[in-house]
Amino acid sequence: MKTRLQVLQDHIGGEFTLSPSPFMLWMNPIVVAAEPGTVTFKYFIRDEMTNPIKSLHGGVTAAIVDDCIGATLFSLDEEHFYTTINLNMDYFAPAHSGETIIAKTSIIKKGKQFVNAQCEIWNESETRLIAKGYSNLFRTNIMKKVL
Repeated sequence: MKTRLQVLQDHIGGEFTLSPSPFMLWMNPIVVAAEPGTVTFKYFIRDEMTNPIKSLHGGVTAAIVDDCIGATLFSLDEEHFYTTINLNMDYFAPAHSGETIIAKTSIIKKGKQFVNAQCEIWNESETRLIAKGYSNLFRTNIMKKVL
């Protein structure tokens, strides 16, 4: 049986269609890279992901950060599920409908019960930081039965 990390790696260069998150599937992430504790996804910004002035909606930006950090925890292949207990966002620049963005994650600190992780969202050429989010996650007693 493949590990969750291997499932992510099998999708490198293509859309990640096996996410247990229906919302993540709606965002159509393309897997760029996946290693233990870090993932990189690419997203094409569609009109339905934008606000009235056609820039990436802040809530969608936060959802991308949250889902990417979740995928990062999946990359560790642990048996327990982690749940987000807070999500702090900083927004630096707009991204617009029709553009592609890159989301990269890393784990800052992992303890026995808590994980602190971050996700940076960049423009496609990675020359402009769009947003950065930090999250704390708590290990639950729920066992993973997905993927």
